[in-house]
Amino acid sequence: MKINKSLLVSLLALLIALLTLSSCNVPEGTEKDTEGETQITSDWRPNDMNLNLSSDSLYVKKVENLTDDFIMGMDASCVPALEAGGVKYYDYNGEEKDVYKILAENGINYIRVRVWNDPFDENGKGYGGGNCDIENAIAIGKRATENGMKLLVNFHYSDFWADPAKQMTPKAWVGMTIDEKSDALYKYTKECLEKLISAGVDVGMVQIGNETNGAMCGESSSALGGWKKITQLMSAGSRAVREVCPNALIAIHFANPEKTESYVSYSKNLDYYGVDYDVFASSYYPYWHGTLDNLAEVLTKVAETYNKKVMVAETSYAFTPENTDFYGNTVGEGDGYVKNYPYTIQGQANLVRDVIDTVANKTKNGIGVFYWEGTWISAGGDSYEENLALWEKHGSGWASSYAADYDPDDAGQWYGGCAVDNQAFFDASGKVTEALKVFALVRTGNSVDVKVDAVEDVSLIIDLNGDIVLPETVNAIMSDNSRKAVPVEWHNVDTEAMKQGGVAKYDIIGTADGMTSHCYVSMVEYNFLENWSFEDGETAWTANAIKSFDELCIENKVTDSLTGDKHYHFWGAAANAVEFTLEQEVKNLKSGKYNYSISIMGGDGGVTEIYAYVKINGEIVHTADTQITVYDEWHTATINNIEYSEGDTITVGIYVKCAGPNAWGKIDDALLNSVK
Repeated sequence: MKINKSLLVSLLALLIALLTLSSCNVPEGTEKDTEGETQITSDWRPNDMNLNLSSDSLYVKKVENLTDDFIMGMDASCVPALEAGGVKYYDYNGEEKDVYKILAENGINYIRVRVWNDPFDENGKGYGGGNCDIENAIAIGKRATENGMKLLVNFHYSDFWADPAKQMTPKAWVGMTIDEKSDALYKYTKECLEKLISAGVDVGMVQIGNETNGAMCGESSSALGGWKKITQLMSAGSRAVREVCPNALIAIHFANPEKTESYVSYSKNLDYYGVDYDVFASSYYPYWHGTLDNLAEVLTKVAETYNKKVMVAETSYAFTPENTDFYGNTVGEGDGYVKNYPYTIQGQANLVRDVIDTVANKTKNGIGVFYWEGTWISAGGDSYEENLALWEKHGSGWASSYAADYDPDDAGQWYGGCAVDNQAFFDASGKVTEALKVFALVRTGNSVDVKVDAVEDVSLIIDLNGDIVLPETVNAIMSDNSRKAVPVEWHNVDTEAMKQGGVAKYDIIGTADGMTSHCYVSMVEYNFLENWSFEDGETAWTANAIKSFDELCIENKVTDSLTGDKHYHFWGAAANAVEFTLEQEVKNLKSGKYNYSISIMGGDGGVTEIYAYVKINGEIVHTADTQITVYDEWHTATINNIEYSEGDTITVGIYVKCAGPNAWGKIDDALLNSVK
């Protein structure tokens, strides 16, 4: 047969082009056996197979408009360290199975794995958190690819945890100029990706930095060079990805979507400095990060303004308040966190379903959701000492004592266990829970009888001089996350002792529909101020921004509030921008003596001038200085023995002035009490 040489040359050129384009996305069922490279093959992918999942107990409302390639992701970075400590994983039949196979069989199509540069001390002892170096990522990537899932490579560009509070330079890069560090970051990223590709790993996405809220790899937006240096590093990482994995998506990751103007600022800086990326990724933890509607709004604004894809890179929720490894958990019962879903298997599934629905249907260009460390369960057994030995040896806790070498102020003091074992999709024995099915069942829905899943907690603020009246009903939370009032019986309530006990907080236990109910009661002195904890928004308060800065508003965030769910929040990105007063004119006050106090916490203030004040007839007659220091460290300014005569006008307030860039704070619990 006569061969057309011209046609042959064209076909060869086309074949080479296809192989080049598929360097990070080789189709399943093919093998690549070139020098130094082996492509792992897979017979199936989660989206290509009929999972045939159902559940007799899990209610799942179908999420409409889900595309076949919508990302159902799972961060599972600690698995090798856990398995080294004896952890085994079991499917619904109780049979031991590769955990990545279990994830794929339940609809997961992407695995996310964090990568730290060098998470070991000089003696080779691991810092913990899975000891997640590139070798760990390769081992996980192979197993993900074998089970038909793509890999998201999450570069922290640190030797240990990187998050909004901590963006440390890797040991080997300390002292480098920004140009030297950028070159090192580029080479490191390229080398790591080349190792993954040579191992046959299907890299679908690469994340440049982790929760880079104004900082990355030792560079900070508040320092000289600021965002210019940060984005220079990001661009170096992005360049490496484009060279090694031209088809992989590049993600940039931030946290705290509840700070709406922050996301506007971050995305603007990425655009201004020309960072090459595809996906604007956000963390979303419902305990801390506001509402899903707000999440959709801030991500949609980025997507529409800059034509970027968006996704949730981290989310999670507790399926139980219980702790199984003798080391405290991040969230638990009665901890004051936002709890829009009960800590149950159904509650966990409902949260996941709602986040997926938000990204798929309420967010412009939403491409997927990753659950954070859904496989991180307890490693160990019957005692703290036994578990500690495993955390230290294999790195299966969040940090080992060896991390003090790199992070003495945090990990060096608080090293220990998992802290999120109650947010996994596996119980303490390693058996998969029913909640994991939600990733597949959202595509079809799963109808079961709606029943009571849990009972909602109640919070009351009661005046010491008032009547203590507890509710006769509480809300039962149904499996579809709706509410229904049910009768409640409270146990061992001593109202007289509560009134005589002064200012205090109580956890009163009750029974409703056969389940335990909690009523958290705060007993307080009579307060002559209206809306003293800002639960009614701005009612009765007047805010006066003396200078123009980014945020001065009511924030609904229980974790940042001293009492209740809300507080007054401020933040200014620029230096010397924050200056304002917040005050209330007091009505219907009788002659006498009073004490006034107001509380504040915050940080990054630089040189500050902050004081509480009292005005009589428009003139400031009393002040009390206070300050902001660090997160969750509240400071209270108190003015005692204020003499007031009926007919005078009395106004109480707080003055805040901060020189530092990114100064922020929370104001709560304004009290005006009579002096007895």
